[in-house]
Amino acid sequence: MRAPDLILLSFRTVTSQKLRSSLTALGLIIGIAALVILTSIGRGIHIFVLAEFTQFGTNLVSITPGKKSTFGLSGATISTVRPLGLADAVSLGKLENIIAVVPVVQGNARIEAENKQRRTTVLGVGAAVPEVWKIKTISGRFLPAGEQGNPRAFAVLGNKLASELFGAHSPLGKRIRIGSDRYRVIGVMEKKGQLLGFDMDDTLYIPASKALELFDRESLMEIDLLYKGSASVTTVQKAIKRLLISRHGTEDFTLVTQNQMLEKMDSILNILTLAVAALGGVSLLVGSVGILTIMTIAVSERISEIGLLRALGAERRTIFQLFLCEALALSSAGGICGVLLGMSIVQILDAALPALPVQMAWAYVIMAFLVSLLIGIVAGVAPAMKAARLEPLEALRTE
Repeated sequence: MRAPDLILLSFRTVTSQKLRSSLTALGLIIGIAALVILTSIGRGIHIFVLAEFTQFGTNLVSITPGKKSTFGLSGATISTVRPLGLADAVSLGKLENIIAVVPVVQGNARIEAENKQRRTTVLGVGAAVPEVWKIKTISGRFLPAGEQGNPRAFAVLGNKLASELFGAHSPLGKRIRIGSDRYRVIGVMEKKGQLLGFDMDDTLYIPASKALELFDRESLMEIDLLYKGSASVTTVQKAIKRLLISRHGTEDFTLVTQNQMLEKMDSILNILTLAVAALGGVSLLVGSVGILTIMTIAVSERISEIGLLRALGAERRTIFQLFLCEALALSSAGGICGVLLGMSIVQILDAALPALPVQMAWAYVIMAFLVSLLIGIVAGVAPAMKAARLEPLEALRTE
């Protein structure tokens, strides 16, 4: 039998039993659609999280107090560790290839402005925040440079915080109370949104040394450095380590580059997407069982047809190919419908829920369709072999 005739006969057999074929392919359609939807959500989250981490620019190195040991304990918990101070930040800023440095202290404090008060996140930082973190002021200016030792009591408000404290009025030049000290507002930041749940717009910026006093801390929580794009990150790390070891006497700090952070996050998110795809793949197993069952039933119901074909000269190989093509027809139809259904639902989710990050994972979509074809082959082999083994006379006798 010619290949076109074989394929045409297989599709005619499938379409002649529309209800049975539809119910058989339904499990596969649901499985493929679930796989497409889940991997699209996983891929969307992947892209969203990486975008969140890179919105503060590139070429960043973060230094935190304490050295991560092989036992998983931070050196910051040991009293003999020398804290990271503002003097360390100043020294790091003088290194070759370092563009700017931001010392960071974070805490929560009560803010009072006129007749309003609330608690919010307070960041003690340096003047280079706009350059290092890629965030600008929309009115006024940021904290002035060159005041690490004895800074003036200046404050810069996040966009949301400024609106809640002062409404439509300009906060520039107004006095606010942070804890027990009074500060003058000199700027308002642009809208930045959230970073993994942390609202950058509901934040107050004050000089780092003021924040150390406010929260009664000896050590900076972090020092962020922006280095030149032309410089090797390895060279920058070595220079930072040499300087801090010479100042502290030992390596009691931890360096994390943005590339390292992104690589770890990327690997975690890839595993997450793969796990989500595995969950969707469970439905494909159900679909494969359905095809195996229906093809086994089809062989039992069509024994006389098989006997007639064999009596007319059809070879065993032709019978095997016929039933295998029927299984492939079911799986390919289910795969195509499942992919189209999944893509449609993804588009609906994207339009109805803009806050939910979804992105078509085309590699998984193609893989899902190929898996559906593989399921058709695997599920159809056993029934096709059973049909091919039937003897013509025995098959005709069952009529």
